[in-house]
Amino acid sequence: MPSLKTFRLRIRSVQSTQKITKAMKMVAAAKLRRAQEQAMAARPYAEAMDSLMASLGASFKGGTGPRLLAGTGSDKVHLVIVATGDRGLCGAFNSSIVREARRVIRALLAEGKTVKVLAVGRKGRDQLRRDFAGHIVETITDLGRPRLSYGDAQKVANRVMEMFEAGEFDVATVIFNRFKSAMTQIVTRQQLIPPPAPEGAANAAPATAGGAVYEFEPDEGEILTDLLPRNLTVQIFRVLLENAASFYGSQMTAMDNAARNAGDVIRKLTLQMNRSRQATITKELIEIISGAEAL
Repeated sequence: MPSLKTFRLRIRSVQSTQKITKAMKMVAAAKLRRAQEQAMAARPYAEAMDSLMASLGASFKGGTGPRLLAGTGSDKVHLVIVATGDRGLCGAFNSSIVREARRVIRALLAEGKTVKVLAVGRKGRDQLRRDFAGHIVETITDLGRPRLSYGDAQKVANRVMEMFEAGEFDVATVIFNRFKSAMTQIVTRQQLIPPPAPEGAANAAPATAGGAVYEFEPDEGEILTDLLPRNLTVQIFRVLLENAASFYGSQMTAMDNAARNAGDVIRKLTLQMNRSRQATITKELIEIISGAEAL
């Protein structure tokens, strides 16, 4: 059985770890509130923009209209944007996104598609390059330092736009975690380019797809030229905000569980130490009594 000194060292080590996990939990909880408010505030505008682009895209299917809206007319090359975090110690936040990304990539490869991966975050890159190193074309890291802003989304959107204009892919899809609660995050897959047609629009007339008729003033091309890249940035900004809230929620939960587990370990080690000390004292008493009786 380990000595009392060994038990004391182990207990102190676990107590130090527990202090760190409790501090990280408090920091994550403080940041979660702001990140959650930002994610919730961005949802209505982003969802309205996505719905509008989907309806417009249904009107321009068949190769007409802007390529960002109607697509290239092909789906041979897919760009999968895997949005994870740069840090760990956040439970299953990163691994759940990477798991879905692996499933999507394998499904596309099985269909004979060409897949390119844009990793947003170090953890996604580190985990995916074990199986799909040859498919990772670029990694974007250090977003949201010191604070997540619209400029971070523009950085990602500009890179995606450059690749699309260069003809490097036909379809772009992003995989991220949508925030539901501190304990629940939903892995979400969203197609960015071209916007997917809304449900029920397949049989609708082109001018009334989605149940709406659009009139452009002053000019259709001028409006869409400005609106489409902005929508891409808005959608990516929403993804980053949802990921940030999901990250802090998952980290807070993980650190809370870690602190609880550390408390259980401390109690078990303390019990073992007390039993060991009691056994040592009993042994010494038996030796003293035996020696006295021998005299």
